This record gives sequence, structure tokens and C-alpha cells, in this order.
Amino acid sequence: MAVRHFLTLLDLSPQELGHVIQRAITLKTRLKEKGPVYTPFANRTLAMIFEKSSTRTRVSFETGMAHFGGHALFLSNRDTQLGRGEPVADTARVLSEMVDIVMIRTFEHTKLTDFAAHSQVPLINALSDDYHPCQLLADMQTWQECRGPMAGKTAVWVGDGNNMCHSWINAARQFDFNLVIACPEGYEPDADIMQAAGDRVRIERDPMKAAEGAHLITTDVWASMGQEEEQAIREAAFKDFQVTEAMLDRADDEVIFLHCLPAHRGEEISDTLLEDDRAVVWQEAGNRLHAQKAMIEFLLLGEVND
Repeated sequence: MAVRHFLTLLDLSPQELGHVIQRAITLKTRLKEKGPVYTPFANRTLAMIFEKSSTRTRVSFETGMAHFGGHALFLSNRDTQLGRGEPVADTARVLSEMVDIVMIRTFEHTKLTDFAAHSQVPLINALSDDYHPCQLLADMQTWQECRGPMAGKTAVWVGDGNNMCHSWINAARQFDFNLVIACPEGYEPDADIMQAAGDRVRIERDPMKAAEGAHLITTDVWASMGQEEEQAIREAAFKDFQVTEAMLDRADDEVIFLHCLPAHRGEEISDTLLEDDRAVVWQEAGNRLHAQKAMIEFLLLGEVND
């Protein structure tokens, strides 16, 4: 089987993504019923390269490989020669000789594409400055678990046109739903990514108007990792883009709220929003484990339907 990578949602077909989401739900159900008895990857290793810190990403990937009977190897910049300037291509070639699969959480997306071009084992994008596809797998799983198929429905992204927004745009293309992006001027997503999505995606400057009739509303922090120096400027720019219970009240009666976490209460969300019954962020966070297990399985074994 040819080596497959998962750098964006566009690396899989809509049908393959649908399989991965359904497989994640199956793996989750079996884990709760029987425990971690499905161990297809005994003695196989996942290398995890972290240039950006994480809670959910590290715990979910390490736990997932443990459930599968395998091993996850944590590598920070202090632990690898990448931190001392070794070319990405050289690291990719070396790791391909030693491990079975790699995930990278990094800044520049070009590091991922360069690594993938020289890797003989699958690579998973665990976050870059341009995309966060693993989070969207968990988000799509959560949406399907809570409300069924996403096709034809409307999601609203409130906030910065960042890596999460880019992945939501790709999700609208792949899962066939409509996406409204509520963002202030100057914080739009990449124009080429928007254009590729066609009429599935549009920008709305008024977040309350954007929320009207929405089936899902989601947001992210105003200043992502690496943007801490812009915090004050971004707080001013996004002050009218806080997601509140009143905003959810404008949406469909069956609306759910998602947040990739960590959340800054009193900034991008109201102080009490995560306690609202419409917020399913803890289920969403937990689904990182199951969705990523399904993706690891798909990249190493192909479609499994047992």
C-alpha cells in the first residue's frame, strides 16, 4: 500500500473521511464496552515531534497508541537534531528507518510538506500555523454523534481566520455543509482557501446575524500560540465577537457549541458558556483520542470494517 499522509482534510476523499469518522465512533463504543483489547499495533512506534506545546494532542496520541498495543515516543526541540538545525528532509529519512508513523505539531506548514516528501512512513499534521485537521476530525465526530449527518447544515465560525478556520473551510468542502465566518476586517482567512470552497463559505461581519439559524457555532482564542504580543490589539479588534448564550439563542433550537480549547473565559466566550447544555466541548475534547486512533489505523492498515 502506498504511503498516505494526513496534512489537511483534503488528503482524504469525502468517502474516506466518512469512514474515519464512523470508525472513530465504533472504536469509542468498543473501548467503553470492552476496554483496550483491540491491539493491532503491538511493537509499532509513533514518533511525536512537538515544536508547539500541547495537552490534548500529546495525551490523546500517547493514549491512543497505548490502547493499540504500540508505543508513542515524545520528541521536543530539545530532544532532536531538528532543534539544532538538521534539515527536515534528513530527519524524515532517518525516522522512516526506525518508526512506523510520525506526527508533528509545528509552526510553518512547509515543514510538514517537506517532511512528507521525504518520509517513507505516514505523517500526521497535529497542528501547523495553517491547519489543524486532527481537531476537525474530532469536531466532525462530535457533530455527527450529537446531531447526525452534517451535509446541508450550517456551521458558524466566530473569530480569527486562523488555522482552525482554514480547517473548518476544508471541512465544509469535504462534509458538504455551509460555513459562515464571522470575523472583523483584517482577520479574514486565506483568500485562496476561501476561493477553493466556493459558495459553501461566506463572511459575515455581524456575529449575531451570522448565528441566526445556525446548527453549530464554534470559536477559538483570539491570540494563538506565537501571537501573544498581539494580545491587546486583538482584544480590541475582537471585542464584539465574544460567543455568548445570547448568540446561541439566535441559532437553531438544536444548535451545539464547540471550542478546540484551551478556552479563555471572558474573552472569546462568556464566563458561563461552557456550562450551557448546548456546549459539548468536553465530549469534543475526548473525541480527539478516538478520531486520531481511527486516523492512525487508516494510515497504517487502510479501511478496517470489522
